[in-house]
Amino acid sequence: MEKKVLIAVDDSRHSENALRYVAGLSESVSEMKFVLFHVQPTISQYLVDEARTKPSAYAELKKLEKKAHQTAQDLLQKDKALMISLGIAEENVQAVTLPRKFGAAKDILEYGTALLYDAIVVGRRGVSGLAEVFMGSVSASVLDNSEVLPVWVVDEKAPPKGVMVAVDGSGSSLRAVDHLAFIFSGNSDITISFFHVAPRLADFCPIDFSKNDSSQLESVIEQGDRACIDRFYAHALKKFADAGISERQIHIDLHKGGFKVGKIIMDTYRKGGFGTLIVGRRGMNRKFFAGSVSRYLVNQFSGGALWVVP
Repeated sequence: MEKKVLIAVDDSRHSENALRYVAGLSESVSEMKFVLFHVQPTISQYLVDEARTKPSAYAELKKLEKKAHQTAQDLLQKDKALMISLGIAEENVQAVTLPRKFGAAKDILEYGTALLYDAIVVGRRGVSGLAEVFMGSVSASVLDNSEVLPVWVVDEKAPPKGVMVAVDGSGSSLRAVDHLAFIFSGNSDITISFFHVAPRLADFCPIDFSKNDSSQLESVIEQGDRACIDRFYAHALKKFADAGISERQIHIDLHKGGFKVGKIIMDTYRKGGFGTLIVGRRGMNRKFFAGSVSRYLVNQFSGGALWVVP
């Protein structure tokens, strides 16, 4: 089945890293189609207002619009040539540029959602010329506001090696698995590692219990979590089987809880030499990957691609 990926690009090296990541990923993913999407910079509202009344201002406005469009076209042609040089067939890469309408992040989301793309790809902390931090603030805004589409945030040069999926048994985690299974469907070589941090009593209650007082409660939480994860894995394995990915390609790693869940996930990702980390945006009861953990992963992630699935 065809996968359609929208790549938000600017003139930064971080944007180039995103292009190199998806080009490398295409070696493991069949039937990928790419659209390079660039939002043109804003033209001064003052100039727009003046152009309505002054012919000279109108002529200047048209010059600026033409220059912005040409600059965008040059950028897209350069990026398309890079994709082709990395082995992507020319017919699988399209380029689109539009003037900014609502704001770069909202324009990217609106375009991607309207045309039902399977994912949006952004580079992390790219800088567009001497202007704003385009792929910093914009990529964060795309990530924060994407309610439908998965967002792949690429940091540094990231060969798509093994894939790690951080899960907690929630519906959001299962959607992350579903997205992964769809993207890698039919791949008999990809290695996938499930990683689960078992919760502790402290994750549910801030009261400082003594060890004796809390032992029974800890046991209840442990048993409940184990049952939840067992059900989760059963559903996940079925999704993979339906996608043509066998159980032998999947490794399960369980970790007993700790105070810094985000750090545990990142340390495991780095030690494992993975190239892609996948998480659901919201965890069980909207806690596990919400708030501090998700912020930690987005802010501290490096050396690969972080896929965040709504």
